[in-house]
Amino acid sequence: MKVALVHDYLKEYGGAERVLSALSEIWPEAPIYTSFYIKDSNAGSFFKNSVIVESWFGSLPFCDKLISPLRFLLPLVWKSFNFDEYDLVISSASWAITKGFAKGGTKEICYCHTPPRYLYGYETSRNWKKHWYIRFYALFVNHFMRLYDFNQSQKVTYFIANSKEVQDRIKKFYRRESVIINPPVDLPQFKIKSLKPKTDNYFLTGGRLETAKNFNLIIKACNKLKLPLKIYGTGTQEQYLKSIAGSTIKFLGRVSDEEKFGLMRNCKAFVVMATDEDFGITPVEAMVSGRPVIAFRGGGYLETIIEGKTGAFFNEPKVESLVDVLKKFKPEKYKPQDCYEQAQKFSKERFKKEIKEFVQKYAGTSRS
Repeated sequence: MKVALVHDYLKEYGGAERVLSALSEIWPEAPIYTSFYIKDSNAGSFFKNSVIVESWFGSLPFCDKLISPLRFLLPLVWKSFNFDEYDLVISSASWAITKGFAKGGTKEICYCHTPPRYLYGYETSRNWKKHWYIRFYALFVNHFMRLYDFNQSQKVTYFIANSKEVQDRIKKFYRRESVIINPPVDLPQFKIKSLKPKTDNYFLTGGRLETAKNFNLIIKACNKLKLPLKIYGTGTQEQYLKSIAGSTIKFLGRVSDEEKFGLMRNCKAFVVMATDEDFGITPVEAMVSGRPVIAFRGGGYLETIIEGKTGAFFNEPKVESLVDVLKKFKPEKYKPQDCYEQAQKFSKERFKKEIKEFVQKYAGTSRS
């Protein structure tokens, strides 16, 4: 069976790129088609041995900066590729309407990280609504992009959702059924006995420091209680977050995976507060480190955290709601082994096994 992989774009290495990387490990001969590829980017080193087929858009100067304002060109970008020679296309889709490639005898499995958040009213990493002229432009362009997105979704042969949250969005916006296969999380194989029942006196949060993650509310809650909080990562909100942080808040900047897991293993708990998380990888990483998670009760967090066993929830995305949980939180209540075992349900090996079984069951025959 001849397989092609399709991905939004290759610039950063995040959750969607982890999925693409795992798919590429299953089908190492499959070329990766993408709108543009920045070789010296964060994602570049992970796919340097893959065959990358870049669209014409990638030849434009500053293509990575232009992709958002020129999103109306996406139909032309994807139309420039021909997949007739392939038996199966697996699309890894979130931002760039990367779907709708099934044609003739070619089948398509769309692994949907989420329908594009900017099209359906969900918060995005950039606050594009702050300028009236951008709002006006987006109102006009996004209307037609939603129509295009829906039309492309109807051409997909099978949908896979990365969580129940995303499965509900696929049903709501595309009126399509889907199967849930949670994304892979790179889990270090710690020994259970090495995980600490006692920890240092700090809470931890981090990742991409963007508006949708509500780091400002986590900082304000810890300011109010004078609790030590460490924050790793960088992003567009970094300077603002530093400006509102009190004396107990420490910013660590970009950290290596080894440093990140070291921070997780030694924290009292990992705190997350996005209100509509598609899935959420960092809580799983904290749990494999043996630590519980304090999370907003919503989105993908509900699918990874077991209340009272591997973490605690707060009900509203408000400072006061988080403060109430932080006041009562007792880290000694949570067993490192319970957290570790819950995280194992989201391993890369499990993901690859479920994907291969799905393909074999629904799209496992090549054209004669």
